[in-house]
Amino acid sequence: MTYATYLDFDRADWASLRGRTPLTLTEEEIEKLSGISVNLDIDMVEETFLPLSRLLNLYVQGGQLLSSVTDTFLGTQPHPRPFIIGVAGSVAVGKSTIARVLEALLARWPHHPKVDLVTTDGFLFSNEVLMDRGLMERKGFPESYDRSALLDFVSRAAAGEEHLEIPVYSHIRYDIVDGESRVINQPDILIVEGLNVLQAGESGAFVSDYFDFSIFVDAEVDDIRRWYIERFLTLQETAFTQPDAFFRRYSELSHDEAVAVAEDIWARINAINLIENILPTRDRASLILEKGPDHSVRRVRLRR
Repeated sequence: MTYATYLDFDRADWASLRGRTPLTLTEEEIEKLSGISVNLDIDMVEETFLPLSRLLNLYVQGGQLLSSVTDTFLGTQPHPRPFIIGVAGSVAVGKSTIARVLEALLARWPHHPKVDLVTTDGFLFSNEVLMDRGLMERKGFPESYDRSALLDFVSRAAAGEEHLEIPVYSHIRYDIVDGESRVINQPDILIVEGLNVLQAGESGAFVSDYFDFSIFVDAEVDDIRRWYIERFLTLQETAFTQPDAFFRRYSELSHDEAVAVAEDIWARINAINLIENILPTRDRASLILEKGPDHSVRRVRLRR
């Protein structure tokens, strides 16, 4: 892939764009925001995410100004609409951690915007539906999501609608939680994180058509594979041991057996999804965060 349409920054150049943006998170809060296999530290937050939060804050302010100009021109009352940010990338690449950090940082800007984070896991079809359709082995692929429902939610959120209910997903049960929902009620900023947020919908419509800014978290495939296996081994000793865990059967495996299972799942499912469906959407992003082997961001590419 060529990056002719992007401005290219190494870590030091990107860090210098922080300006005077203050660090509003404590070390304890940063530690809590870390993912299963992504250990955040102050340097990473200061050098990567503070410049990004500054950029996004400027975009949000610009969007609000543009909206007010339109309302003035039309002679209509201001109608609040969220600034929508999409975060895409492979399983195990650390996009959920990045989304959580941005949520925390953006919510602490001086005007204290209301920030909500939504993951596309809630729009997966239930396991019952996936089994009926023979799609359990393709969970995470585009066809395993209710893309119409996701597109409907994002379009209604972008229009500033109130009281939007979305399904709840349990990573322990590996399924949609029947009868439970979460309400999204006119946030100032909405972050939508998931594998498929830059992909085309069934009708040709894109969820990302409603994004004001989008981020793709990138890394070498071999690094992502290693991170996936490391995460699987961590989950084997934690989440998989819970009584209602869908993958409880893996908790009793030996280390070598667990590695073999993780490698098999990666090769049969996640690697194929990454190559066929996720990577091809990378050049649709407003910004690409390129990670090194230690999960630190080593290059940032910003669309011109």
